Amino acid sequence: MLATDGNGSRDREGSGRRYAALAALALLLPGAAPAPDRAQQWMADVGEIASDANEGRETGSRGHLRAALYVEQRFRAIGLAPAGEKGGFRQQVAFEQQIVDHPASTAALIGPDGKGTPLALGVDMLISADGGPRPATVDAPLVFAGYGLHLPERGHDDFAGLDIKGKIVVAIAGGPASLLGPDKASNRAERAKFLARAGAVGLITLTPPAQIEIPWERQKLLAGQPGMYLADPALREVPAGFLVARADSATSERLLAGSGQNFADLAAASDASRPIPAFALPQRLRASIVTRHRQLVSPNLVARIVGSNPALAREHVVISAHLDHVGIGPAIAGDRIYNGAIDDGSGVATVLDIAQQIAKGPRPKRSILFVVVTAEEAGLLGSSYFAKRPSVDGTIVADINFDVLLPLWPLTSVQAQGDRESTLGDIARATAARHGLEIVPDPLPNRNSFTRTDQYSFVRAGIPALAFKFGFTPGSEAFRIEHDWRATRYHSPSDDIHQPGLRPAEAIRLDDFAADVARSIADDPQHPRWLETSLFRSR
Repeated sequence: MLATDGNGSRDREGSGRRYAALAALALLLPGAAPAPDRAQQWMADVGEIASDANEGRETGSRGHLRAALYVEQRFRAIGLAPAGEKGGFRQQVAFEQQIVDHPASTAALIGPDGKGTPLALGVDMLISADGGPRPATVDAPLVFAGYGLHLPERGHDDFAGLDIKGKIVVAIAGGPASLLGPDKASNRAERAKFLARAGAVGLITLTPPAQIEIPWERQKLLAGQPGMYLADPALREVPAGFLVARADSATSERLLAGSGQNFADLAAASDASRPIPAFALPQRLRASIVTRHRQLVSPNLVARIVGSNPALAREHVVISAHLDHVGIGPAIAGDRIYNGAIDDGSGVATVLDIAQQIAKGPRPKRSILFVVVTAEEAGLLGSSYFAKRPSVDGTIVADINFDVLLPLWPLTSVQAQGDRESTLGDIARATAARHGLEIVPDPLPNRNSFTRTDQYSFVRAGIPALAFKFGFTPGSEAFRIEHDWRATRYHSPSDDIHQPGLRPAEAIRLDDFAADVARSIADDPQHPRWLETSLFRSR
């Protein structure tokens, strides 16, 4: 057990673990104690998954494995069939972990006169440790590619006529108003792969201050933590030696120096979703990057309810969430454990509750898989592996994913990201009407949320998917709560079971809606299919 912050969290944590253990015991030993109601069980599951004893659940860590054992215990208590490898619940996934040693690395912007201006890596610019091995050295000219979006089929291509071969592409977050959020999100998710194939050697992302989710100071604290990528090079999205980095606002201005443009104006244009030009930059980046690597293995957890219809039982609907979080990190207010209660203990607890409810009723016609994946925080790696190499025979026809549910206000509406891409949207809307709920669009599409959570791994594999979370609208009280939570608790130690405002009973209402959607998909004679207007239908 690690040291606590000295403010009583050890006693509260112990109480949370005891409560979770009693709740689990009530399920395992009927008659020993009355079974907790669903809201209590949901809260108990979140509390156990986000326990200090799990040390933030960094992929491959002992705390992550401890949490995995708990999920397996709950799968058994619910009565789910193992659907992993070798007759168990686990599908083992091999990774390579990478740490970027920012203090030992160096970088400079080299002007047309050959003179260099040093950049403090880890302060001015952060090198990503995810996606693939970073280059040991890089020395390449810079080119600004506007939003960095390549969507000629939608009439937009920031790279048209732009020479990027052998160069580092600089792009700003956001996108023009003419493009839909999922289109922008999908293109950003595939951008590094596209750039590498086109001959670029790196990508530096600039983010307008108004669009920043995690304050830069906290991003710097997290930059020394490990990243990773799949050990099998054939499964990686980004080739070895491709640079991926992001810069703070002051450095963003320095990158644009001498171009006749400035970051403040471009950020304002991005905030307003106005067109942004592409242009050459007069500087180049020269860097030496020090990294450390190690091999590790971590499991996806897979359970199943076998379908009742012999003709459909080999077809599967997946219900998913991720178990990992970011582990132990720099202390904030004296606390070093990044518990991940909402991100994504809430999602795993919801998967368990939905499994319990479906298991109680008549078996659906198609089989349903409950997949609790690893390594989401490192780039959707566990779900990517499962979508490409599922542990079950047959096919996957749909995925419903839960990540950062934010059950912090009364549930009156649901975000169903991906609802305009496939026929799953019609099912979600009809189900919402039965539950007295409204499906609302993503109020912050520039975040690219649809491609940043695990359902996108299934989309990449050609499988229609939805991502559910509590809905909110711009300017509402829920909008303010969401903003404040992102700014203060997201990827910080204060995302724990003791944070104020958690509403487990409202989470159960979302679970009831989602379980109804899943059963409707599983019982529908028709396969889910992409809409003709979706960019994803050709995947």
